[in-house]
Amino acid sequence: MKGVRPIKIVSTGKYLPKRISSNDLENKLSIPIGWCERYSGVKYRHHATTETNGLMGAKAAEQALKKANFKLNDIDFLISASGSYDYPIPNQGSVIKSLMKDGNQADLAAIHIDSTCLSFVAAFEIAAKILDGNKIKNILIVSSEISSKALNENNWETATLFGDGAAAVILQYDESGSSNFIKGTQKTYSKGMEYTMIKGGGNAFWIKDHPFEKELHSFDMKGKKLLRMAKKKIPEFMEWFFEDLSIELTDADTIIPHQASKTGLMIFEKLFNFKQGQVKGTLEKYGNCIAASIPLTLHDFIESGEIKRGDLCMLCGTSAGFSVGGVLITF
Repeated sequence: MKGVRPIKIVSTGKYLPKRISSNDLENKLSIPIGWCERYSGVKYRHHATTETNGLMGAKAAEQALKKANFKLNDIDFLISASGSYDYPIPNQGSVIKSLMKDGNQADLAAIHIDSTCLSFVAAFEIAAKILDGNKIKNILIVSSEISSKALNENNWETATLFGDGAAAVILQYDESGSSNFIKGTQKTYSKGMEYTMIKGGGNAFWIKDHPFEKELHSFDMKGKKLLRMAKKKIPEFMEWFFEDLSIELTDADTIIPHQASKTGLMIFEKLFNFKQGQVKGTLEKYGNCIAASIPLTLHDFIESGEIKRGDLCMLCGTSAGFSVGGVLITF
């Protein structure tokens, strides 16, 4: 197939901060007992205490390096892929690298990509296209997210849905095996640009002109509008994505969608005729971890052996903006 490249996932890693049960959260926020699981589908999530995005990302990356028997000098390029970060400047990739063992000695480039919940998918596509087996043989992608700091505790829908965590994936150009990057792309439907926002903090609402206000500087999601748009645009996107391939979405051995919400995942599964167990998820134990959701789920199912070498895998989802994207790989 046109565009297929010999890209292999060498290893993965993850880091999770303190685990918070739904009962803990219900007691803290005076939410009726049982509400969280019933409405959000999340039994547990993790919240950072003293950790930063950089620290969590560095720990996940170090785990991936250890499993691959790599040192940081074996990596040619580091891509941070997340919707949250420690500082506006410098870029989050450089922050993660500085906190890693040998980070100050290794001279590899470190950049940051932000496509909110699709940041990992975007980074995977870009990495797969620039790996050449020569100057760039190994790329480390790190998605580290802290959502808990930007949640409005008065909004139960979002306060109970999101979690914090980090995951890392090492990609390698490898012509010796059966692993492949088959296709990756995104589409942005700008009608939904304002459906998911944190308005404060950027130049549109600069902090000197707009001092901190909970509503302005907290995550805001128009859930019903997002779900209606997703229900319409996801099938359109998938038809377009697979139109030049000899397979369909349902031919994949494993589909890992972004862990957006209980309702969002139910709608996604109803849109297609999936086989039982074909769609993998971690919403119940991690919540929505923004860009880290897909690589965390990927990590767990590789570790459990449910994703095996040679499996056809689709990593896909939606993001603020409103975008739909995916990458199709042979693991």
